[in-house]
Parts: sequence; C-alpha cells; structure tokens
Amino acid sequence: MTIRVVFGEDSYLAREAILSVLEGEEDIDVVATCSDYESLRLTVGDVRPDVVLADISMPPTHTDEGIRLATELRRTQPDVGVVILSQYAEPLFATKLLEASTDRRAYLLKERIQGRGDVTRALREVAAGRSIVDPRIVELLLAAQRRRKDSNFDTLTPREQEILALVAEGLSNAAIAERIVITKRAVERHINAIFSKLGLADAGHFSRRVKAALVYLAGQAG
Repeated sequence: MTIRVVFGEDSYLAREAILSVLEGEEDIDVVATCSDYESLRLTVGDVRPDVVLADISMPPTHTDEGIRLATELRRTQPDVGVVILSQYAEPLFATKLLEASTDRRAYLLKERIQGRGDVTRALREVAAGRSIVDPRIVELLLAAQRRRKDSNFDTLTPREQEILALVAEGLSNAAIAERIVITKRAVERHINAIFSKLGLADAGHFSRRVKAALVYLAGQAG
C-alpha cells in the first residue's frame, strides 16, 4: 500500500532535505507540499492524504500551527495521521498532540533525526494507526518524575522504569523485547506490574497505554 503524504514546512532547505529522504521510498508518495498553515489546511481537506507531515510552527504565527491542525483533523478527518516535526524539546507540546488520542500521531524532534529511517518509520507507524514519541521527550518527563518527592514512581524497579519509557515512546511489546533483549512474555509481566503500581491497569490497548504512560508522566512532572 502506498502512503499518500501532504508535507507542510515553511523552510525551503528543511523541506528539500526531507523530500530528498522520502523520494526514494516506494511506498511513500508526497502528493503535495505547503509552506503555511492555511494552505496546508485547505490542501489536506482537498487531497485527503493518509498522513500529514508538518512542522510544528508555520506562518502566520510560527507557534503551534502543526498541533492545531492535528487537533482539528482529529475531529474532521480522524483517519488522517499526523507526524509533527518540532524544534521544541517540550513535553507540553507532545502531550497536547496526544491528549485526545494517541492513534495516528507522532512527535519527532528535528535535531535528533539521524537519517531517513526516523521519518519513514514514523510515517509508516502512523499510517498503520500507531504512535511515536521522541525518546528525548520521554527522558525529560522521566527526569521530572524522579525529582518529585510525592510520587510513587520510586516503587518501580529500574527495569520497569526503562520499560515505561519505551511504552511512552510507542514501542510494541515485541519491539521492547527486542530492544532490551528479554522475552515478550517477560515484557508483558513487567507492563502489568507497572500499570498496576501506577493505577493504570485498565490501559491495555496499545494506543491507550501510550497515552496513559504519557499522561501519568506529564501529570506527575508538573
């Protein structure tokens, strides 16, 4: 299946760099590019792509246009995925992107994009209905969590804290097992223990559990 993408980015250099990454992917077709918020909104409405790849800030205000578009699309075109490219290592933006649902959403930091695999993986995961959060955002949430004296975060073992971070990034049980070299069954046991300790035991579905992990970390980090 070909993933149809509309790309919104006001920087010519950044736009060309990302396009050069995507042009060699047989299953990804960039059907339109836009350089401002309003043209992006109109184009997405006309083209109805599978995924929107958008800078978080675009004209006219250069603030949170990408997040606002993602919020609007959740209501008007819920089947359209959104991958946000951001220069802000700010957990608030990521949690705002995911507050209604984590389905079909990704938040990547521009400065940490290492190569073509980061963007293409995000597009494919989001097109499949899943989510991705940059690990740096999760690291910041975890660090804030560890500083709190009134948190039950310290009831988690170091391994459970590690797995919670990977859950929040959007990794599946199988991907977590491969990353830390344990069995999938062991991952499932750890996740059950984590969510029980944190009062998130009902967050079993993949997307719900990503949101639950992020909401817990963000809420406790304030």
